Amino acid sequence: MVEWKPMGGGPRPVPDYAAAPFVWAATSVVALALVTALNLLDLHGDPALDLAVLSLTAALVSGGARLTAAPGTALLCWIALNGFAIPPMGRLTWTASDDSGRLACLLAAAVVGTLVARLFHARAAYRRITRP
Repeated sequence: MVEWKPMGGGPRPVPDYAAAPFVWAATSVVALALVTALNLLDLHGDPALDLAVLSLTAALVSGGARLTAAPGTALLCWIALNGFAIPPMGRLTWTASDDSGRLACLLAAAVVGTLVARLFHARAAYRRITRP
């Protein structure tokens, strides 16, 4: 005798991850838009402000992604920062002392954003499951 069981089983307690290419596309668009907005506001003289804004962007965009998407997210934010926010504009350059620190900061922001979102989702799922 065959017993039929539903495959879905209802709502998942923890949301699914976003696909890495979707996260990277969103990162590219948002990072370039923010750097453009900062440049139009004549705030492109301070790379620390651009780095802070792009670090926050990396953390927020990484919230729904897997941890394996963090290096790509950080790299795309660094390309936007290095190519369009730090002189000479429109040219990718590498200064080991500065750019390695900026890339590490962006990577740390993406990893922290991913981990905080995963912990938040796990805590919310635990509360949903353990309620009487």
